[in-house]
Amino acid sequence: MTKRLAYLGPPGTFTEQAALLHDPHAELLPFATVAAVAAAVDSGMADEGVMAIENSLEGSVTDTLDLLIHESRLSICRELVLPIELCLLVKDGTTAQDVEVIFSHPQPLGQCRRFLERCFPRARLEASLSTTVAVEQMLEQGGRGGAVATLRAAEMYGAKVLAQGIQDNENNETRFIAVAADDSPPTGRDKTSFAFSVAEDRPGSLVEALKELSERRINLMKIESRPTKQELGKYVFLVDLEGHRTEPLVAEALAKVKEQAHFFKVFGSYPRFEPASR
Repeated sequence: MTKRLAYLGPPGTFTEQAALLHDPHAELLPFATVAAVAAAVDSGMADEGVMAIENSLEGSVTDTLDLLIHESRLSICRELVLPIELCLLVKDGTTAQDVEVIFSHPQPLGQCRRFLERCFPRARLEASLSTTVAVEQMLEQGGRGGAVATLRAAEMYGAKVLAQGIQDNENNETRFIAVAADDSPPTGRDKTSFAFSVAEDRPGSLVEALKELSERRINLMKIESRPTKQELGKYVFLVDLEGHRTEPLVAEALAKVKEQAHFFKVFGSYPRFEPASR
């Protein structure tokens, strides 16, 4: 049976590229928001979903993090990393001097901020639901609009590529995750993601929780925080560690952190991404 794979659409987005990398044989189902992607998987409309979670220039995708923390029951079952090349697209016949407004998703706009400030200092920047929606909005503007989007979107919509490779850093990469009802079995090269908040806000409380990892020589790969959305100054800490949640030492450490936590949630264990060149 063909896998049904939800992703942030419409076709032509970077998330579609990540979905094709995840499973080129799947039936792709585009949705307008990350929340809709998760809802499709939760409801059984799709088997898995793909969404962006982190960019090397702009950092974490907060919509995805907040969804994992507060709303979704899904587990991360895979991560993928995609090189990101951004292009400025316009309607055929439009020149750089004609562009008054530039559309894109907030993440790509941030990833090429310096280019836009240098080359289009007077253009108004407008946030879109996706890079492909940005192209549609640009075309509606006639000859006054531009869109930061993909080469695939230019081909799909017959748009003109006014500039290519406009990201502020050539090493621009985005990490995507695949989510499903269950995470992945151990492979020997795994990563586990979880979130927690400390039960008591006092000096050393965060350190004491993280000591459960260091004392077992578990490698902490990433830590960041997000507001709890319940009270100013209260945070949820998001952690990526090396290892699978079923490994004895990892399971023991997670249980100890949970004992100290006010809020605790494991997002899943999944194979660590390895570049194809390795």
